[in-house]
Amino acid sequence: MVRARSPLALALLVIAWIVPAAAAPPAALTEKLEAVIEGPDYKHASWGILVTDAKTGATVYSRNPDATLAPASVTKLFSSAAALVALGPDHTQETCVYQRGLVLKGTLRGDLVVVASGDLMLGGRTAKDGKIVFKDKDHTYANGGFGDCEVTDTDPLAGLNDLAKQVKAAGITQIDGEVLIDDRLFARARGTGSGPDSVSPIVVNDNAIDVIVTPGDKEGAPAKVVMRPETAFYTLDASVGTGSEKSSANLHVLAVGPTQFAVRGKVPLGSKPHVRIYNVDEPALFARALFIEALRRNGVQAQCAVLRPSPSPLPSKNDYEKLPKLATLASAPLKDTIRVTLKVSHNLYASALPALVAASKGQSTVESGLREQGKILKELGVDTNAVSFGSGAGGSPADHASARATVQVIQGMAKRPEWDAYKAALPILGVDGTLSESVKEDSPARGKAFAKTGTLIWYDNANERFILKSKALAGTMTTKNGTELYFCIIVNNVPLPEGVTSAREGKALGKLCEVLYEHAP
Repeated sequence: MVRARSPLALALLVIAWIVPAAAAPPAALTEKLEAVIEGPDYKHASWGILVTDAKTGATVYSRNPDATLAPASVTKLFSSAAALVALGPDHTQETCVYQRGLVLKGTLRGDLVVVASGDLMLGGRTAKDGKIVFKDKDHTYANGGFGDCEVTDTDPLAGLNDLAKQVKAAGITQIDGEVLIDDRLFARARGTGSGPDSVSPIVVNDNAIDVIVTPGDKEGAPAKVVMRPETAFYTLDASVGTGSEKSSANLHVLAVGPTQFAVRGKVPLGSKPHVRIYNVDEPALFARALFIEALRRNGVQAQCAVLRPSPSPLPSKNDYEKLPKLATLASAPLKDTIRVTLKVSHNLYASALPALVAASKGQSTVESGLREQGKILKELGVDTNAVSFGSGAGGSPADHASARATVQVIQGMAKRPEWDAYKAALPILGVDGTLSESVKEDSPARGKAFAKTGTLIWYDNANERFILKSKALAGTMTTKNGTELYFCIIVNNVPLPEGVTSAREGKALGKLCEVLYEHAP
């Protein structure tokens, strides 16, 4: 007996008949992608991949798109999106200097208070033409074995010098009291990933001291070692020699006290200057010392000690509206901070983004900012069950996301007014940032992909080798046929043979982009 179908069942049957199943990816695309993905280097690895047509949303290629994997610094796509939505691309903050006490004949009989606003660059990346600049290999990665890291040709103390000049212009030539930093905007925290990790509302030179080592004029001669910025707050003990032209740089930066560090090793004769960094653990004390020195350079004699402030309580937050404001420094627009964050994969900035989101909501911790981030991601259409975040940068064990959720955040941002700033902040394949060397200059895909990279490496003590915990890439690209794609590619748990670095997988992901460019519909 044949039972009559209900009208709803018949309607569903008709819909199922007229809507075609998702088209299979072109055979050439699948073959060439899987020639890389299923290579012998990835026998023990896990992949998560989703490639979609940006216009239609149709799947172009997928492989385990719903598996939650470690995305490494692709996590920054989520924290940057949340910050742009919460604050806006043109959002700026003002760092202000207040006077507490009376001024008599140019002498402040009281304290100078700098109120930190969460300005992560504080003028230190601003070039002479007013633009915010970066180097493809950022100085914050200089201790991580990445090589060729550089400092920008800017003044890391530009913001503090500006504030000091304004104090002098206000008629103050001497301070008999204290210089204080009010860093209560949000609670201090630890960031994740390589480089400086003291997340605070006051940041000078990325909370790092650059150690720049230049070889001597002959083998065996002492190398020249300088700090950037130079400050009496830290004592540097340097003993670095000059090796042969064919030798390799071998430099070690060692902490020997709260404000003392040593540099030891050798650099090759004739090599360009080598950069290392010393991470600052007390950003407020560091900034205070640098500001006192900036005041003195600009004609304001601060009588307080550089090394440590004398006990002096901060004003209550409600008192500032009653105190004279002597100086203000506007930050760069948030979109410029996001651009540096994503282009060079800046861990400190990304770690601070949830705290800035929290502060905008009247909250004060990274954790509360991550909760706000979750709400924003849900509004963007992200399946928040497929993500887990313990940081804004991507180095936390809690940081996980599926390829589909990562594509969803890109799709969500593409519908919003912040999209142009978001896309412009992404590294460009073969052109700049962390993608500058992923493909050759003559690659047909060069300049066609705007995408965030991710790298996370752990050491396997049992086998005395490195494990590439994660290599990832996600963003948008235009194919040879003019089709715009949104994509996410994540590979986890790749054993690295001796002498092999994560650059191998960087090239592999670049190759996958070339395949998509040539063979995607």
